[in-house]
Amino acid sequence: MRLLLLARVHLGAVAVLLLLTLSACLLVSGLPRVMQAAFDQALRESLAGAPAQRTDLTVALRSNGGDQDLREPALFEAQGRRLRTLVPAPLDGLLAPTGHASAKTYDTPVYDSGGLMFVNLGWLSDGDRRVTWVEGRAPRGVSQTRWRGTTIPLFEVGVVGEARDRMGLGLGETRILGESDFAAVKIVGIFRAKDATDRFWSHHGDVLNVRQVQPTGKLDLERYTTALIPDAALTRLSGDDRNLSYQWVLPIDHRSADALDVPGLSVAVDEFERLMRLQPGIYQASTLATGLPTLLGGFLTALATAQTIMFLVLGGLLVVALGVIVLAVRLLIERMEHGLTMTRARGGSLPQVVGVAAGLTGLAAGSGALAGYALSHLFPGPTLPIVHLGPVVVLGTAVAYAAALVAVTHRAPLHERRDDVAAARPSARRITLEALVIALALAGAYLLRTRGLTTQVAQEGQDPFLLLVPLALTLAAALITMRCYPYPLRLFVRLAARMRPAVPFLGLSRAARARSFSVLPVLILLPALAVSVFASVISSGVSSTQRLAAWQRVGAPIKITSERELPADAVERVRQVPGVTRVVPAQTATVQVGHTPERAQIIAVDLARWRELLAGTPIVLPATPAASATPAVPAVPAASAGIPALVSPELRGRGTFEIGWRSRLRITTQGVIATLPGFFTEGKFIVVPFDVDRRPVVNTLLISGDAQEAALARAVPQARVESRAGVLAAIQHDPLTSTVSGTLLVVTVALTGYALIAVVITLVIGAADRARALSFLRTLGLSDRQAERLTVLEILPMILVTTLAGLALGLGLPAALGPGVDLSAYAGGLPVGDYELDLITPTALAGGLAVVAVLGAYAHTAISRRRSLGAVLRVGDLT
Repeated sequence: MRLLLLARVHLGAVAVLLLLTLSACLLVSGLPRVMQAAFDQALRESLAGAPAQRTDLTVALRSNGGDQDLREPALFEAQGRRLRTLVPAPLDGLLAPTGHASAKTYDTPVYDSGGLMFVNLGWLSDGDRRVTWVEGRAPRGVSQTRWRGTTIPLFEVGVVGEARDRMGLGLGETRILGESDFAAVKIVGIFRAKDATDRFWSHHGDVLNVRQVQPTGKLDLERYTTALIPDAALTRLSGDDRNLSYQWVLPIDHRSADALDVPGLSVAVDEFERLMRLQPGIYQASTLATGLPTLLGGFLTALATAQTIMFLVLGGLLVVALGVIVLAVRLLIERMEHGLTMTRARGGSLPQVVGVAAGLTGLAAGSGALAGYALSHLFPGPTLPIVHLGPVVVLGTAVAYAAALVAVTHRAPLHERRDDVAAARPSARRITLEALVIALALAGAYLLRTRGLTTQVAQEGQDPFLLLVPLALTLAAALITMRCYPYPLRLFVRLAARMRPAVPFLGLSRAARARSFSVLPVLILLPALAVSVFASVISSGVSSTQRLAAWQRVGAPIKITSERELPADAVERVRQVPGVTRVVPAQTATVQVGHTPERAQIIAVDLARWRELLAGTPIVLPATPAASATPAVPAVPAASAGIPALVSPELRGRGTFEIGWRSRLRITTQGVIATLPGFFTEGKFIVVPFDVDRRPVVNTLLISGDAQEAALARAVPQARVESRAGVLAAIQHDPLTSTVSGTLLVVTVALTGYALIAVVITLVIGAADRARALSFLRTLGLSDRQAERLTVLEILPMILVTTLAGLALGLGLPAALGPGVDLSAYAGGLPVGDYELDLITPTALAGGLAVVAVLGAYAHTAISRRRSLGAVLRVGDLT
């Protein structure tokens, strides 16, 4: 037999198999590429969003003078090139082409400032092209001056405008630095950064900003700044008479980051530090400072969760796709059955007929697999091993099933088979094996619930136990469904037998005598529904938790915060912004607890007004006794010995105590709360009434309404505007979150399509046998309407039972896999544990399957009506 001729004869079945194989290979090869591209993008955005001080590699050295002093810019450049040669792979591929170095003094007090003013000297390797001189000129060198009878160095320096305003360092002034080894600085210029948002300044915030520190036991603030010095001043900087440190920064280029390299990057950082310490010279005393391993660890945890979900849903998609392809192969073999039987009867060997069936299947499935594999390269992303392996698995399964099916069916020529009789009872060995599978699945689910995962997924990869439990549960549910399916059906058959109409009895009887291949739809529909429902429930749970996280993070529809006081006219401007319906002012600050160095955060706010602003939202605030007889958290009672206050668990048990704010206040603990939405999630904090002070200093506004953030920002330009909608959008648009949500949606749609196709193929496979039976019954007076009802009753029980089992399994999988799948990284940091039972999507899926089954039954009946009774009864007559 020629394969192309056979393909032309059975063109419909071949086309179905080709298209199904194409779609399966396209999904199996394309989705991993898209997912990996999204993982890479998520890593790049994570690195780009983090401060450069956390991501870059910073090598620091505190000079003790002598050979450790570097007095020329060329020496810094040479040491930087040497450091780059020590960076191992894959970390070396992540470095930006150029880096920068610096030399700075630290803790350098201004003479006669009472220890409250510090001006450090700083040299930046490329500082001249990073700043603009707005007043005066750039420093040019270093000279000498006489002070108290001694000669000391005089550095020309430039300071940032903030240091001039807040520390009184005016242009042209000269200040004496130090307490023993003195030096003088002359301020010859005032500068500002050309681009203050450049990641370069993340390493040199001390140059651009004045740092204020409140020392323990003091009310006055210490102020620190770093003044810029020229290249020529390096010759006078030495660790012998200054607190001097050198830094070399090797920047990370986030654009070259690859998520596949993440596990090796942390190891490479440790290896780089080890190699640096082994080098002779100054590196032995150097230290490596970077937050890259910590940042990568957090990303790897989120990535592992995404990969776990992807493995689960893509594994289910692959199983369902293979099941549908097996059904399509079955359809093709059914169409070839007559020719194969004739070939076997006329002396054809078993290998010959098996080769024909496998060859035609390979031709159809191979063409589809090749086309799907080729089209998958249109998707963005790297080529992973699964991209090559997936089509091979799909093609191999199709060909192997075709060969095995024909080999078993035609192992003996003209082997008589009757498909209309009841199947034999299963053997004891088979029952034992099925019982073992069910027991292992239930035991696995129990162990997963009680002990969680055996490995740290972020460090050691996916836990095989987690990946096998859903498969085992699905297989167990399918086995239980197939074994229990006949028992309720028999009951309905007995009830139908007592009814006057014959159609219910005939339809249910044919369903009970279904051929052996009818178990395949169960093995397809059940995992398809289970995985799609699981994906729907997971997606719904993540979405609801994201909304809660946004509320918890902001604490109001809109929140405005400022480091300085918001005057009354600014608050009034906010009230006049279109869309603002209500404004609740608040005061936040850091206070002293008692008379000790202990500090705590405090907020003064009217809880009753805040609660009114949040009416109808998922946030629960502390309620007064009048508002709720049984509040969710301790309520704020009336004032007693001190100002009533709610405190964090770290401050519990202190009763009445004092705090130092703008004045000394005496507060009385009236309750303990773990968190306060929009402000505190941990640490020491206190909540007091808004009118705790005679003159409130408002620096926070809680706003309701639909005002535009841009309009509010224009009303108070010195403040920060944050909205619940903006925070929610940021959470939802995170690349990893978008990837998980998008993949769940695609898989749900694909599984639904495969389930519907499985129902249609099931109808087509049994079409000939069903048409013959209906033709016999038409000779006995069966009408067309009765034929339609009989067909529906024949296939509907299997659809309904499988749908219910799939729904139950899909709704139960999130609870079974709860300890193994931490979705908090995609829900704003909140744990996703209480999955809402949203039955809309599951019900739509189940209803869609039932509707397709019914429509297929009516279509089949309409097609069968066109065939004459004589034609049907002559072909394959059993009598």
